[in-house]
Amino acid sequence: MKKSIEQKLLSKNTNPTSMRILVYDFLEQQQTALSLSEIESHFYKADRVTIYRTLKTFEEKGIVHSIQENTTVKYILCQDGCDEETHNDWHLHFYCKICKQTTCKEDFIIPRNESQNYRIDEIKVFGKGVCGNCLKESLQ
Repeated sequence: MKKSIEQKLLSKNTNPTSMRILVYDFLEQQQTALSLSEIESHFYKADRVTIYRTLKTFEEKGIVHSIQENTTVKYILCQDGCDEETHNDWHLHFYCKICKQTTCKEDFIIPRNESQNYRIDEIKVFGKGVCGNCLKESLQ
């Protein structure tokens, strides 16, 4: 597992330090976007600044994308198509008002503009509502 994470980081021109490997491994196991505080709480004696710098490096290299949620930034791993030039997160970022989780809704796709007059490198769409799990629980 560690070797495959190292290869993924190297393929994104990112030096695979111990902390970067740990953060990537942790994020790879998550289904929802997490804030710096939420990520930090999973590491014993980890330096907040080091985790923050790791996330910023990952964002610059197309490894994670950030989701601005009111005054909080949350992070989630990018799909394989992202790189240093462009984040291909052309989908809805969804916040559930009940469970307070933020997820990427890949089935809600934003059409790409194929115009030659300009290039959009990144677009952010954020929605709030109630997720499927919370809807099911409220109907029971």
